[in-house]
Amino acid sequence: MVEACVFCQIIRGEKSADFVYDGESVVAFKDIRPHAPVHILVVPRKHIRSINDLLEADTIIVGEMIFRAGEIAKGQGISGTGYKLVYNVERGGGQFVFHLHLHLLGGW
Repeated sequence: MVEACVFCQIIRGEKSADFVYDGESVVAFKDIRPHAPVHILVVPRKHIRSINDLLEADTIIVGEMIFRAGEIAKGQGISGTGYKLVYNVERGGGQFVFHLHLHLLGGW
């Protein structure tokens, strides 16, 4: 984990978040600036800067993130109506927190 990373601080319990999932390798919490009625961030516990920094061994974590997003969508009652899963990559792609995370958006 990285000291100054806000998501690492949340994972360490130094900053608060509204968690919807807290697992061994992945956590999920509500976005503080939601862009949808349901906007949840699925975040690996391991600090990975972005998609561009993934190692082959990290494919397990990415699979876990996507699987958990689907399970969370079911729990939030949006799996039947549909939702989006979005990875923003680098500043030009809309990434502002440089800790890999998956946006789960839905509920419209």
